[in-house]
Amino acid sequence: MLDIHSNMQEHDELKIKEEPEGNRKRPRITATPPKLIVSAGPNTLSGSTGGHRRLWVKDRSTAWWDSCNHPDFPEAEFRKAFRMSRSTFDMICEQLSSVVAKEDTMLRAAIPVQQRVAVCIWRLATGEPLRLVSKKFGLGISTCHKLVLEVCSAIKTVLMPKYLQWSSAEALDNVKENFEKISGIPNVVGSMYTTHIPIIAPKISVSAYFNRRHTERNQKTSYSITVQGVVDHKGVFTDCCIGWPGSMSDDQILAKSALYQRANGGLLKDVWIAGTTGYRLTDWVLVPYTQQHLTWTQHAFNEKIHEVQRVSKEAFTRLKGRWTCLRKRTEVKLQDLPAVLGACCVLHNICEMRNEEMDSELRFELFDDEMIAPSSLIRSTSSVQARDNIAHNLLHHGLAGTSFQ
Repeated sequence: MLDIHSNMQEHDELKIKEEPEGNRKRPRITATPPKLIVSAGPNTLSGSTGGHRRLWVKDRSTAWWDSCNHPDFPEAEFRKAFRMSRSTFDMICEQLSSVVAKEDTMLRAAIPVQQRVAVCIWRLATGEPLRLVSKKFGLGISTCHKLVLEVCSAIKTVLMPKYLQWSSAEALDNVKENFEKISGIPNVVGSMYTTHIPIIAPKISVSAYFNRRHTERNQKTSYSITVQGVVDHKGVFTDCCIGWPGSMSDDQILAKSALYQRANGGLLKDVWIAGTTGYRLTDWVLVPYTQQHLTWTQHAFNEKIHEVQRVSKEAFTRLKGRWTCLRKRTEVKLQDLPAVLGACCVLHNICEMRNEEMDSELRFELFDDEMIAPSSLIRSTSSVQARDNIAHNLLHHGLAGTSFQ
């Protein structure tokens, strides 16, 4: 028998029919036809009779998903597949139901909400290609792709306003208090970091997405888009800026973000967001000292602000650990990626807020661009004195490893 099963859908059965011995020339290969479903209706296809509509439907197995969806399916296995508990998954389905649910038609039953959401979350969690998603859930490849985009859009519309938003004034007081416990630095309301998401080379503006530093490090041509995020002390995103090309620096991305515009409008008056050396010092962005010869006070300050920065970097580590699609070049088109990446950030927040533990096997070391300091390190001269005062107070109050006698 000629084995070409690997080049066809898993459920296709191939049979070789041979002609009689005297007329034998070569095997003739035929495929088992798909099922023919005949349903009553006023319209008929060409050649049909009796007022029936004919619809060819390929027979696909849903055994894996049926098993996952069964109440007796082990909770540990469910969590491993979908990166969350069944109760969190059910909550997400319930909140998205009004947007993603479809009605049955005369030709076929609608795909249930649970299965629609599961297709999306499993795809984000594993980063597996759509052909494997299709086999797991017993749906067509194009259907799976459509479901991923529809559910990501629903997450953006329904869940993002609830689970990814700037903290209220009361909540910010709690954030400041906890960051001060971590570092001793007062009035910090967020920790900021920018990561890169690998993409296939786009057809337009390809040079803008070229990631030179990733290319040099990996010895392989790399393209990326960026995700800039601000997190609170728990590693929950309170602001995200998604989709700028990978050739842009952290500071350039920040300058184009809505957060920057809101800060200029007074949203971040008298508070700090801790950033890396990829950002410039401003009245609201607090960054480490970068000169070559640091004083003890400056060195001690850098150690403390690194404690705040670590919160955002670890949050991005968990984000990419849970949602493996963020570490692979995806089949999603460039214009659809922001919605997908935004959905990952929202799902991250839901998992963090509900204390969903992440499997230790999913943890990995976050490799991103080395932070390149902007050509001009300072946007505001008043911020220089403010940072010096913070550094002095840390040392004076014994919060930087020593104290005055």
